Order: sequence, then C-alpha cells, then structure tokens
Amino acid sequence: MSSNYNDASLKVFSLNSNRKLAEDIATHIGTKLGKCTVSRFSDGEVQINIEESVRGSDVYVVQSTCAPVNQHLMELLIMIDALKRASAKSINIVMPYYGYARQDRKARSREPIAAKLVADLIETAGANRVITLDLHAPQIQGFFNIPIDHLQGVPILSDHFERKNLEDIIVVSPDHGGVVRARRMADRLKAPIGIIDKRRPRPNVAEVMNIIGNVEGKTAILIDDIIDTAGTITLAANALIESGAKEVYACCTHPVLSGPAIERLKNSNIKELVVTDSIPLPEEKHNDKTTVLSVAPLIGEAIVRVHELQSVSVLFD
Repeated sequence: MSSNYNDASLKVFSLNSNRKLAEDIATHIGTKLGKCTVSRFSDGEVQINIEESVRGSDVYVVQSTCAPVNQHLMELLIMIDALKRASAKSINIVMPYYGYARQDRKARSREPIAAKLVADLIETAGANRVITLDLHAPQIQGFFNIPIDHLQGVPILSDHFERKNLEDIIVVSPDHGGVVRARRMADRLKAPIGIIDKRRPRPNVAEVMNIIGNVEGKTAILIDDIIDTAGTITLAANALIESGAKEVYACCTHPVLSGPAIERLKNSNIKELVVTDSIPLPEEKHNDKTTVLSVAPLIGEAIVRVHELQSVSVLFD
C-alpha cells in the first residue's frame, strides 16, 4: 500500500477500544486518523467531539466492542449519531471483535438474543456497513439489513504455523461448534482434524469428554474464535497430552482472556498461544507463551477495497 492514500474522502476514526490497531490500519492504508475526542461528562456520559469536517466523506470507525463492552458500544452508537448529523456520506463500522456475539440464539427458554439487539442498535443509529472479523456464529451476518463484510482470521493464524515448519500436525477443534474453522485451518496446513467432545454444565464451566481423531505422537494445534476464561482450551490441552500428543499449540482470533485466563494459560500444557490484536492485550495479560499477530493489513486492505468498490472476497483466500 502506498505511504499516502490520495483520496481525501476516505476518513478513518478511532474510538477508545483499540486505538493502536486503528493507527496501524491508518498507516497501512496510508492516511492519518481523523481528529476526534472521546471523553466523559462528570456523571460518566459519553461526550464525542469530531474536530474536522466529515461532510460528504466515507467514514470508517474502528471500535472493537471488547471489555468494558457496554461503554465501547455506547461510544460507537453516539459516534454514529454524530457522524450522521454531520452529513457523512457513509458510516462504515469496523468492528474487529463483535461483543455479545455469544448470545446468538435462544439456547434455553426466556433468554435474550443480544447479538441481534446489538445489530439493531448499530443499524438504527445510522451505520451503512459493518466490517468485522470471525463472528462467533457466521449467521449473525443475517441479523443486519445492511452490507456486512465478514473477514477471516484463519489465514493469518495458519501462515504463522506454516512458518514454524511443525511436523505431524493435527488441527483440533475444542468443541463441535468450531469444526468448520478447524477444517479451514487443516486444509491450509494440509493436516487432519480432531474434535474434542465436551459438555458444558453451565456458562464458563467446561468439562472435557473424549477426543475424536488420533492425536498420538502428533503436534496438536487447538483453534477457537474466542478464548475467554481459557477453561475450555486448557482442559483440551491436558486431554490432548494425556492422549499422547507430543506438543500442544493454541490459537484464537479474539483474546478476551478474562478472569482466571492468564493464570490458567501460564500453568497449562500449551506451548504457545497465538492471538490477533482484534482486542488489545494490556501488558499484564502478556506472557512468554503469547504471540500477537496483527489484523491491521487485512482490515486496511478491506477498507480500501470497499472504498474503491472492489471485491472483498479475494481476502478470504
């Protein structure tokens, strides 16, 4: 990408959730972040000030709705409103991590479908498009009535493992829901797949059952979209080692890493944890096992393609 993008009608703004990623995206495109301040009134209400004209511009707002999710979501909604009232030509939301995505269906009676509610809020506020990465469930795309570009993290994670030249790989999904993702990575690494059959008695409590596939003597790569409390992934790693796997690597797109996650990962059988910067990892969440890969080139490329009316689907290969 050129060091200077020569279309002034493309503007990239960042809110508070992931400024470093937004800067990297802007650098990749060859532009500077738009000037705006996101602050708080003394009672905690969000105050947004856009400090340059956006009239007639195609605006891209970078905001992952990671923790504190409600605060970041509210910033985003108020920013969309501000842009709409400032006559932006189009308002494109770049949401590398989509919060509330795990509440995507009624798993039991009287449950909300918060992922749909968030989609409605974003749309009602006035967004024209969403660019996102590895939604927890791909059908969340259908919760929107505006275009949504759903980028994939698997190629970035796969390339990392390809460069390591590991031998006898098996790509393992920690549950049934992630089999398609594991299959995508396995195809890229020309490896077989395994599946861990687990039951979850209640949210954030995982219980590993049996392993489908032969892992004996193999290098296992566990892949998931989100690692939150790391219960599932560390139990899965233990189960793989007990079943004769030589080493276990783990990777995910969104390192939520809340609660006991860091401690669990540090004491686990996982040799390396590979994540992306879709969610910022503060210093205290880093350790020797963690490798962070950037999604900025992928998202920057997607923004330019959307802006220039080119195909985005080539980025999925």
